Amino acid sequence: MIYRVLKWVAGIALYWFYRDVRILGKEKIPHDGPLLIAVNHQNALVDSLIAGWVVPRRITMTAKATLADNPFISLLFRLLGVVPLRRVSDEMQKRNGSPSDRSRNAGAFQEILGHLSHNEAVLIFPEGKSHNELGLEPLKTGLARLALKARDEQSISGIKILPLGLVFEEKGTPGSIVGAHVGDIIDVDSWLGDYVALTKEIATRLRVVSEGAGLPLPEERTGRPTSELRRRMIAFAAWWGRLTHRLPIRLARAIAVKRSTDADQPAMLTITFGIGLVLLTYAIHLAIVGALVHSFWISFLYLGSLLTGAYWAAFEEHPQYYSGFVTSGELGFEPVLTHPEINHERN
Repeated sequence: MIYRVLKWVAGIALYWFYRDVRILGKEKIPHDGPLLIAVNHQNALVDSLIAGWVVPRRITMTAKATLADNPFISLLFRLLGVVPLRRVSDEMQKRNGSPSDRSRNAGAFQEILGHLSHNEAVLIFPEGKSHNELGLEPLKTGLARLALKARDEQSISGIKILPLGLVFEEKGTPGSIVGAHVGDIIDVDSWLGDYVALTKEIATRLRVVSEGAGLPLPEERTGRPTSELRRRMIAFAAWWGRLTHRLPIRLARAIAVKRSTDADQPAMLTITFGIGLVLLTYAIHLAIVGALVHSFWISFLYLGSLLTGAYWAAFEEHPQYYSGFVTSGELGFEPVLTHPEINHERN
């Protein structure tokens, strides 16, 4: 339940910053079975949010262990079941340049193997770092070694490796577009080479859907006709959603711009501060309403109006979703928020 809620919030938060997240090849994503998702890494924590929103099934994420030094992120990791991985560079810094412990990720690998043995999906960034380069950085061998170890030592069958390429129009610019390309699956059961060859194959397929891919075309708008009355109701709800979220979103964007030092940070900081400020705004609204009416049920209904407004602000420009919540595996629905204050303001 927590994963569903957080995934829904993350999906909406993405659209506080980006105008659209376009997906190509979503039908290639396996709905069950052990899955390792290999994603290129050019936008810090935002890459995890996009991958989690694109993939319809629940996924276990991995992240560098140093992120958990932040108490808020550490709590979020525990809630989502994120597996922390210790990078060689981070360990060398802690050891003042001395060689890192080769067994530093043994526990994390065992945890990932446990997820695969239960036919779950795990997200890994094989480049091992977030970067600002246009192309794919050299891949680490950990993903390939993990896949072959799961097959050969743990007798886990049916493992698939799924390349997922993220392409950004301008990752640090609000109102820009993100493309998510799903690549061709690698069937680990039929792989005959070693982990070095498998790493090269993963890199080849990931490169095709990242540096070798452009932005997908907009999704064709399909859906049942909507009555004029319903369109007016949706427009009103969306207006209410934009009205009640305008201030915290603008403030979050201003803070993000002020604190950003490179292209990785504007989206991540806008989303982080945006979520916190929206929740604070909700608390203030409810406190005022509660003080005025002294009624739990009226306060509850008012909270419902805030959430409904956020929902229809998300879907007003996407009539293919007017039939209601869009089912999507663990998510339950896929929000697409189109706040003009964020999406149509550019630096």
